[in-house]
Amino acid sequence: MHIQRTGIVLSPNKKRVVLRPFQPPTDDRILRVIARVSTLAEREVDALLNQVYEEFHGRHQKPKAFFEQRFLSIRHHLLTDAPLSENRRLLLGAYFTQEYALESAALFNPSLVWHPDQSNLANGERRFAMSLRAVGEGHISSIVFRSGTIGKDQEIRIDDPVRFVTTPQFVPDSRYENDLFRRKLIELGLGTTFIFEVLSSLETVFTLEQLENRLNISLREHRSQHDELVPLVEQVVMLAKSNYEIQYSPDHELSERVIFPYSPTETNGIEDARFVRFCEEDGRCTYYATYSAYDGKMVLPQLLETADFLQFKMHTLNGPAVANKGMALFPRKINGHYVMLGRQDGEHLFLMYSDLLYFWYTKEMIVKPTNPWEFVQMGNCGSPIETKAGWLVLTHGVGPMRKYCIGAMLLDLEDPSKIIARLQEPLITPNENEREGYVPNVVYTCGALVHENQLVIPYAMSDYATTFATVDLNELLSAMT
Repeated sequence: MHIQRTGIVLSPNKKRVVLRPFQPPTDDRILRVIARVSTLAEREVDALLNQVYEEFHGRHQKPKAFFEQRFLSIRHHLLTDAPLSENRRLLLGAYFTQEYALESAALFNPSLVWHPDQSNLANGERRFAMSLRAVGEGHISSIVFRSGTIGKDQEIRIDDPVRFVTTPQFVPDSRYENDLFRRKLIELGLGTTFIFEVLSSLETVFTLEQLENRLNISLREHRSQHDELVPLVEQVVMLAKSNYEIQYSPDHELSERVIFPYSPTETNGIEDARFVRFCEEDGRCTYYATYSAYDGKMVLPQLLETADFLQFKMHTLNGPAVANKGMALFPRKINGHYVMLGRQDGEHLFLMYSDLLYFWYTKEMIVKPTNPWEFVQMGNCGSPIETKAGWLVLTHGVGPMRKYCIGAMLLDLEDPSKIIARLQEPLITPNENEREGYVPNVVYTCGALVHENQLVIPYAMSDYATTFATVDLNELLSAMT
């Protein structure tokens, strides 16, 4: 079997920076910074602000709007309501802003889906959207994007990313379904009488603001239990904030968009998004991505949803079958059910069915490590790909010296618990050019595509950079036993 390495390499780019809030650790320090800026004469304020603009010119879009937003976030620390000049407000905002290099450490674990816009292409050409895990200072992971095309000749062309990276607008009125929220609270052991009273006073669908207001009112009504109830209230709000929406506008290029950790469960990173274009029986299609939210202590599986890569909704995945990393959703329902692969025990591959996309209660082990190159553990490398022969699943296996290889197997179309065939040798193993990196001896992907009967695999090289390989689909299927 012939694997064609393309030679394309996407390396981390330390020049791609984004504006992020800078937050001193204590309120006292915030007050002291504000006080020091307050001592400046107006001409000094103007000169300092102009210096900031000149020094950072061309590195960001609309820095003025970001500085104004940062000022508004710290305005409550001001000692008086005396009006400030526009430049003093902006300078204060600049003092509480920092640049963050999203990709300074690594750009890896890619996932490919067909782009929602397939216009203005040559015959036989298709446009793809690719997500990547970007790692910057503090080893914080975020999701970044690239776009490109695959031609009739199988030539892969990557669009040059724009110089700017822009953070999205957060949708302030994210809406929550009362019944689903109640189920999740019960699952987490937070379904107390107090919380059920709060939910009963809310509408069938409610916003975060409505939830927080109702919780605060109920706290006042239960003054005698205030100290006991506050930790419970904080956990409920944290759950709500783990389900949120972000919004970009169409003038933001795909490579300009970033999904940066936002919720309390994501404070240390968003890892290994596995995107899939999911189509309903009526033809409606939505992009989903399973990903791992990491808060520094615990990894939580989450689900991202978007129709257009402009508005993204983040949801918690719920139920006793949701555990560990590496969930991957099938691209359509099977026999009327949602289906997902997972690695609940960190070692074997499991299959899960559900009637509710965000709740998973049962799991069935279907694959155990069998070959020497996967004796340590197995996992999936993205959502299954539907072929006439069956569901093609790229896998990863870990062998001696914690070396990661990419493998493949074929599952039955109607009953994916049945393994039709399996590669006995790795499809891709790290060569001498791919084994050096942040984590050596690792090749890994989060999602591939089939184009003109060629399997196109983007994959990470040792958790540092990303490249591509292609293989003839029929040749791959024939090599399985």
